[in-house]
Amino acid sequence: MDSKTQSLTISEPVSFADYWTLGKPRVVLVMLVCALVGMLMATPAMPSLLSMFYGLLGIGLMSMGAAAFNHVLDRRFDRLMARTRRRPLVRDKLQTWQALLYAWLLTLLGFAVLVSEANVLTALLTAAALVGYAVIYTAFLKHATPQNITIGGLAGAAPPLLGWTAVTGSVSADAILLVLIIFAWTPAHFWALAIYRCEEYRQAGVPMLPVTHGLSFTQLQVWLYSWLTVAASLMPYVTGMVGEIYLCGIVVINIRWLWLNYRVFKLQKTQLMTASKISFWFSIRYILYCFLLLLLDHFLKIYAISG
Repeated sequence: MDSKTQSLTISEPVSFADYWTLGKPRVVLVMLVCALVGMLMATPAMPSLLSMFYGLLGIGLMSMGAAAFNHVLDRRFDRLMARTRRRPLVRDKLQTWQALLYAWLLTLLGFAVLVSEANVLTALLTAAALVGYAVIYTAFLKHATPQNITIGGLAGAAPPLLGWTAVTGSVSADAILLVLIIFAWTPAHFWALAIYRCEEYRQAGVPMLPVTHGLSFTQLQVWLYSWLTVAASLMPYVTGMVGEIYLCGIVVINIRWLWLNYRVFKLQKTQLMTASKISFWFSIRYILYCFLLLLLDHFLKIYAISG
């Protein structure tokens, strides 16, 4: 078999799954849950199902577009990391122009949906979050400073605000508070990942905190930001946004959150790698639990008042 025939045999056809992967659907799903909570908490009454559908559709499309841009901008570094070596652009399943076209189509379609079916404010805020993530964070901050995730985390914290504005057309202090929770949570969440993927980031030349400042310093930062997350998570109760049901639930998950991150702070070597991995995966559940508790308290309060 000559080399040309062998190449044709090995080559895999492009599939829908390759394009779907570009959009980081699992990450976007978490974002949409947070956006949905923002929508449902924005008004005392249940928002229109149609307005929520179009709002989530537009936000979801633009978020997947941002993720696809991230794949394009990070493709050179993705080749150097085991965690990202199976991505479609790294495996040459898709060409760069195909990924860019897909990213632009999703972004423009999502923007059009938000402008026509939600409001211009939500479309502009979602576009700003896209630029923050795909350009400011991925193309610049990620490779310029070990504080990349702290500064760039604001874009990833936007979903509840976007959901809020999608149904109200305005920004409120409560919506900003929801953003603050995710913003405070992001460093501990991501640096836990960076600890157990430290050597991969080092090999790829990405200046993540464990690479530039060492594991001990990063462990301390995870621990300190864990407490900042706890403080932010208690603010909805302090401001009267939610009541005792939320408080009881958030105290329970905060105890688990602090314990896991205390282990990240104290453990060394092999135990640290395992502890940081466990902390990272729990952190995803943490933010989901937090927002679901907000939603539960909100609706039980409405039910109590109406009853």
